[in-house]
Amino acid sequence: MPGTLHFDTPTALEYFSSLVADDASFSVLEAAVSIAQDEYPGLDAQTVLSDIDALADRLKRRIPADVVALQRVRLLNQYFFQELGFGGNVNNYYDPRNSFVHEVLVRRRGIPITLATLYVELASQIGLKAFGVSFPGHFLVKVSVEQGTQAGEVVIDPFTGQSLSSDELEDRLTPYRRSQVLMGDPEAPLSFFLQPASARETLARMLRNLKEIHRTAEDWPRLLPVLDRLVVLLPEALEERRDRGLARAECGQLARAIADLDAYLRLRPEADDRFAVVEQLAHLRRDLPPRLY
Repeated sequence: MPGTLHFDTPTALEYFSSLVADDASFSVLEAAVSIAQDEYPGLDAQTVLSDIDALADRLKRRIPADVVALQRVRLLNQYFFQELGFGGNVNNYYDPRNSFVHEVLVRRRGIPITLATLYVELASQIGLKAFGVSFPGHFLVKVSVEQGTQAGEVVIDPFTGQSLSSDELEDRLTPYRRSQVLMGDPEAPLSFFLQPASARETLARMLRNLKEIHRTAEDWPRLLPVLDRLVVLLPEALEERRDRGLARAECGQLARAIADLDAYLRLRPEADDRFAVVEQLAHLRRDLPPRLY
């Protein structure tokens, strides 16, 4: 009899790597759902995606084909923020569960970027052109409401459900503009800050939110898989390789920590923090057990 075929189940990181390998076929929603698999190893991403599709189907059945874009936005806002009750977790903003799409789906509470990811998916499924916007300090959503030859767009805060005017957006930019002026940077127009975020940019911001939560809590075992994903997602962002090396050191993975920090210095020999990294490497090499031959 022929031998039994055996297929190894990919690890959570391998699955994530396959999702983000190609920008042309990059599903930000599926990749965002998969982030939680480090914390929830049994999570089935396809089930979560099916649950989101079911929510979109309920809304699609209510919208006649000839409804214009602006009315679709109004119907979506009523459904998403009022009927389904999605909104920002104002009581526990830094709860890591706010960064896990399946938790946000169940609890109806999240942070701007996870809420925006769900909103954009539902918007696209009812025929709207919607994009996440990596606005300074607060992720937003932009929806095109073109009608005939007239162009237009609506900018929505997914944390509150509020549609934002140009004046309100400028007010939100004021602290950022002040910091840029202090650094000598010229003032960019509002439109510069409302460019659609790419899938890779969105995932990076989502992961960096989690990174900051775990680093602040000095929760190195939870921080390390987040950094593994960032290194895969952003292979040219050498600071993520450096930070993974430091997290590996905290977890006692000395040889791997040395490899990451060595790679950082080799690829960025003029780094501003190179002396601190060299010193850290020296400490790690002193602590590394001798090799047995």
